[in-house]
Amino acid sequence: MNRPTSDVHAFEAHAPEAELEDLRARLAAARLPEAETVHHAASGPRRWDQGVPLADLVDVVNYWRTGYNWRAFETRLNRIGQFRTTIDGLGIHFLHRRSARAEATPLILTHGWPGSVAEFVDVVDELADPKDVDTPAFHVVVPSLPGFGYSDKPATTGWGIEKIAAAWVELMGRLGYGKFVAHGGDWGGVITTVLGGRFPAHVLGIHTTTAQAPPGLATGGLTAVERKWAEETRDFWAGPSAAYAKQQASRPQTIGYSLVDSPVGLLAWILDKFADWTDTEDSPFERISRDRILDDVTLYWLTRTGASAARIYYESHLSLDPELRVDVPSAISVYLHDIEKSPRAWAQERYRNIIRWRSPETGGHFPSLEVPEYWVKDLQEGLAAVLAAD
Repeated sequence: MNRPTSDVHAFEAHAPEAELEDLRARLAAARLPEAETVHHAASGPRRWDQGVPLADLVDVVNYWRTGYNWRAFETRLNRIGQFRTTIDGLGIHFLHRRSARAEATPLILTHGWPGSVAEFVDVVDELADPKDVDTPAFHVVVPSLPGFGYSDKPATTGWGIEKIAAAWVELMGRLGYGKFVAHGGDWGGVITTVLGGRFPAHVLGIHTTTAQAPPGLATGGLTAVERKWAEETRDFWAGPSAAYAKQQASRPQTIGYSLVDSPVGLLAWILDKFADWTDTEDSPFERISRDRILDDVTLYWLTRTGASAARIYYESHLSLDPELRVDVPSAISVYLHDIEKSPRAWAQERYRNIIRWRSPETGGHFPSLEVPEYWVKDLQEGLAAVLAAD
């Protein structure tokens, strides 16, 4: 095992009270548009056809201003343990929760957009010190992507998925973890794929909820269900729901002005994705609490990272090497209500050593928030299978 270095420093989150007062003042003074011109039933997903419904947004804004407690989230982050280190000239923030068990395996969890470390605060403890002594334990590391949260904002281009994956290997080495397992979804899934493909000497195996099949594969030979997955994924990326990605991949600076200047604009931009990408019928709050979504949105707001986080699309959209192959043991879970679903026959063209494959029927793009108990069990069992195969 590598030896920890002194280049890692403890960090505590504490927003100035003036920042929180300014947020509340901006929310109180928000200029809102008229209601959407969508006429459907009082409930159901069609209410969101033009984006976040005005009534829903007003309700969340009022709660954000008068009921939400940011300090409680800060306390949670500080209790888990926060640190920063500088890699390739960029400050990287991360949570680090060491297990009490000597045989624990190092694990790095990587979030995506519009997520953050908030995706994992409720599951870190169970991963580090599971109640069942027969369940594997992990030393859990949760970094904030460059330009997200308390990590620094890159001042130059170049911080794409390949460089981030290399930085994660350096980060884990600095913590004394020369070998580790990795998990991710969304951009975290892409980065986890790069980790498994580029760094097999360090990565014992991976678990992902965002399998990245190589491009251009034919649908012949797929089952009817798998063809439906492929069609739904194609339709998502070809349709209006993917407009956010095209905007952030081409003009992140333009949308960034609104995301950094207006808390209501930031909330609407992010809430729209939680609504569209979760396994729900009418509202993301059927699965995820307002507090947890506001933890995520407020973190973006206080760190002014709306523009810098959007730039990961400019740096990395469609940039995964089509020739990259992953030979380390891999566990893959394709949630049936996710926005991207790769058939196993396609996934195994990239992931050459799939040890475990699951298709959970409940949960969408944010499973650690939507179905946390199931997600933890699935991750534990998946990584146990990976480690047994290594």
